[in-house]
Formats: sequence, structure tokens, C-alpha cells
Amino acid sequence: MRLLVIDTATQALSVALLDDGVAVGRFHEIVGRGHAEALLPVIAALPDGGRADAIAVDVGPGSFTGVRIGIAAAKALSLAWRIPIHGYSALALTAAKAAQTHEGGLLTVTLTGGHGELFWQCFAADGLTPLTQPASTPITALAEQTGDSIFYGPGADALVTAKGIGTAVTLYPDAADYPLIAQLPPLPPTPVYGREADARPMAQGTAS
Repeated sequence: MRLLVIDTATQALSVALLDDGVAVGRFHEIVGRGHAEALLPVIAALPDGGRADAIAVDVGPGSFTGVRIGIAAAKALSLAWRIPIHGYSALALTAAKAAQTHEGGLLTVTLTGGHGELFWQCFAADGLTPLTQPASTPITALAEQTGDSIFYGPGADALVTAKGIGTAVTLYPDAADYPLIAQLPPLPPTPVYGREADARPMAQGTAS
């Protein structure tokens, strides 16, 4: 079975076409911004235009814009190709990759958030068993909550800098690593923002 994996939840633009778990096409680059313009051309450049039997998409938490871009593209392709779609967690994929080199003990993954916050979650050493729920916490507060440890993910450098101790291992979610979490329960293809949206609709019926 061919699976198209789309990951735009962080500064990385990451896409992979997997054939029975083996990558037959892959793109992974730290682009910062510009996911919207680059994503579909990157998919089109994959073997067979990225055509697959199913789609997996990173639903967050992460960049509000990046998460929405990836899900919108995945849903459009799912409708066009008439194939199923499911989501997965940015934190879970990063943790599973980190576990390959982690030497044991608590495994903490951090992703860059907004307004001086980090998304984070703790996992067991296997990188597959969550020990906490995903959360968004100000960097300074998280620095006080955590001890001297190894931190993984795009937010690791910021956390270690704030703490003054610890080791940062910068890992971005990589679509080609999806087989590491293929056994986890799939998520709905809807955004997991990790905190409230920055913009809120104006209250209706406000008295003049």
C-alpha cells in the first residue's frame, strides 16, 4: 500500500511517499515560511505525482498556519483521489525519532509555539508512550518546571538557553519517519492547536 505523508506543522516542509513503509520519494527541508506555495509542487514532484492509497497528515500542535495548510492540502487530495485520510501528532513523531538515540528515562519533546511559548509533551523512553498531555507553556515557566535533561525538537534550543542547563537536540518532524508511529491510533484530520487561537470572533449581539 502506498501512503502519502504530509508534514507542515513546523518550520520544516516534509513530504514522503511510502510504499509498504519504505520511502520511494521524499522531500524534507527547513523552509521557515512559504509552505503554502511550495507544498503542492513538492507533492507533484514525487513518483506518480504523489498518488497514494491513503494520506497521513500532521495535525499539530505547531504553527497555526502550517497545520491548516497541511490539512487543507491533504483533504483536497483525499477528495480528488477518493482515498482515506488520517492525522498524527507532531510531538509523537518527534518523540519516536528521538527514542532511537535516547539513552533511557524521561523523553521530553518541545516544539516552537507562539507568544514566547513552547508546545511540549513527555514520553517514556520508547518514544511511543505519552506520560503527559500536550501543553503550551511560556518558555521561562517551562524552564522552571523541568530539570537538567536532554530535550528534543525545534524548541529544545530555546528551552535550554532559558534554563542555562541541559542538552538540546534539534529534531524536526520528518514525514519519512512515519513508519515509527504507524502502530499508534490514528487521529482525526482536524487541527490540534495545543492552545486557544490567537484570533477570536467578535461577540454577537453586543449592546450598543
